[in-house]
Amino acid sequence: MSNQVEKAIFAGGCFWCMVEPFDERPGIHSIVSGYTGGHTENPTYMEVVSETTGHREAVQITYDPEIFPYERLLQLFWQQIDPTDAGGQFADRGQSYTTAIYYHSAEQKRLAEESKQGLEESGKFKAPIVTEILPAEVFYPAEDKHQDYYKKSKFHYKRYKKGSGRADFIKNHWSFPKDKKELRSQLTDIQYMVTQENGTERPFQNEYHDHEGEGIYVDIVSKEPLFSSKDKYDAGCGWPSFTKPIEKVKEELDTSHGMFRTEVRSEQADSHLGHVFDDGPRDKGGLRYCINSAALEFVPAEEMEEKGYGYLKHLFR
Repeated sequence: MSNQVEKAIFAGGCFWCMVEPFDERPGIHSIVSGYTGGHTENPTYMEVVSETTGHREAVQITYDPEIFPYERLLQLFWQQIDPTDAGGQFADRGQSYTTAIYYHSAEQKRLAEESKQGLEESGKFKAPIVTEILPAEVFYPAEDKHQDYYKKSKFHYKRYKKGSGRADFIKNHWSFPKDKKELRSQLTDIQYMVTQENGTERPFQNEYHDHEGEGIYVDIVSKEPLFSSKDKYDAGCGWPSFTKPIEKVKEELDTSHGMFRTEVRSEQADSHLGHVFDDGPRDKGGLRYCINSAALEFVPAEEMEEKGYGYLKHLFR
């Protein structure tokens, strides 16, 4: 880990919804909800949403660029918003809910402009990308009740995110597109059975249970990075076992087969990966992510750069 941390500011509509995507990822030190870009000092929530102060709701992220580079922050930012909406975000209307990237350096500005141009050229949206890229201004933290709202008021937060239209927009525009017929032709029978039908492969008779190469394991469907060889260990169970994911994976209650287990699924493709148990090494956090080899593809460390995973090379320094 480097000793140098940096700050990033993103306005993506309601700041409640801009904390969860970045929170609890490696290299993220803190996320503060607040206000920026206006013409008054120390504005309150009610003043900002009254559209009289010129501020936007935003989040200020303190991060270690060697572990979680700015490019990755930008990637996550775009995946939370509708960048074509000039009047707000989803159900929240007004200038205070419009989107913007506030840069702190020439390098952040360059990367932000490149990412915006890349999104425009991708053709993902037919309408123009209207998210502004602006120099950072004074950032004012919001009231305590607005900090970490997704943790403090889980039920209301989820209902709001769904009811506002944000959750469905993200799912429709940013989830990995899955064509069952196409996947059938791309995946082997066991890969399809595991990832799409929640199946389980045989222990000890799978590709990676005793694999020892240095590199990362990615989702066989979406190629999103999931686990590092640095966190792999032999649990003696016959499946690849890891003490933690590289970033985040989805965890859901699984009551099949008369058991209560925690299922693990990939974030982007929603592939079934396996389960997580609390019998892992105590000195590594106590968790065991028991994953099906058929859900994984291994990328050797020396091939990570050319395959687009260069931002994860810090794992092997």
